[in-house]
Amino acid sequence: MSAFTDLQDWYAPVSNTRFYRTTKDVTWEIGVIGSGAFLTVPEGFGFDVSVRGFGWLFNPHDPRYLKAACLHDYALTQGWSRTAAAGPFADALVAGGVPSWRRFLMVAAVIIWKWR
Repeated sequence: MSAFTDLQDWYAPVSNTRFYRTTKDVTWEIGVIGSGAFLTVPEGFGFDVSVRGFGWLFNPHDPRYLKAACLHDYALTQGWSRTAAAGPFADALVAGGVPSWRRFLMVAAVIIWKWR
């Protein structure tokens, strides 16, 4: 396990929506362990879990998706491209134990959503 996967009580829902706010910093090491490159989402950052078009297949409140969505949304606010932000998103889904077929659909969705 890691500080990322072991992090508990790090988010709070914002009313009855698909929006959440971080209650702790969320840090992800980019690439391989020991890379020294980190993406840290600050406490108080607001994010959503958008599963547009796949709501019938993906529960947006599933905790396995939340850290990945948080990282993705924060990376986008920092100027990352959609494809670059999909990297940590995909890796965080792996860390969350999301099955490969579901990860494939979710990663494809976050990359192509802009071109809908």
